[in-house]
Amino acid sequence: MAALLSKPARAALVVAMLNGAPAAAEGAVETGRFGEWSLNLSEGPSSKLCFAATEPKSKEPAGANRTKTVFYVSAWPKEGVKSEISVKLGFPIKTGSQVTVTVGKDAYKLFAKEERAFVADATQELKLIEAMKKASKMVVQATSERGTATSDTYSLSGLNQALAAMATSCR
Repeated sequence: MAALLSKPARAALVVAMLNGAPAAAEGAVETGRFGEWSLNLSEGPSSKLCFAATEPKSKEPAGANRTKTVFYVSAWPKEGVKSEISVKLGFPIKTGSQVTVTVGKDAYKLFAKEERAFVADATQELKLIEAMKKASKMVVQATSERGTATSDTYSLSGLNQALAAMATSCR
């Protein structure tokens, strides 16, 4: 059944797993640390999820009321997914707004769902990952449901190693 999940359904499952849903989170284990990135694994009887994750080095505005903020690159080996991007922004995102990830001079648009953002197009997702591999930082900008514009800066130090380890260990 997991192999038949659409991207939105996988996204919902990622949300549940990464938010600490009891059944899924029980098996989540950090398997490595690479610079600013950690590699994690959650495996159940019918699915396996590996993800590289990092938290922002800076968040603007500094005083905004937010929960944990995390950028993820996830793999679902049983479903053939090698690198799916999602961002947990730590606040409900303004309805109808987009989230922008800027790497160097290139900007990528993500769609928002509650407090998360995802890349809708697989080609753009691959382009974003390739850009991330070549850069030292990225900036994620979004607008909260209350209208607060946010800008989070992430270090990409260790991303290449984390993705290489994920490709090797998450099959």
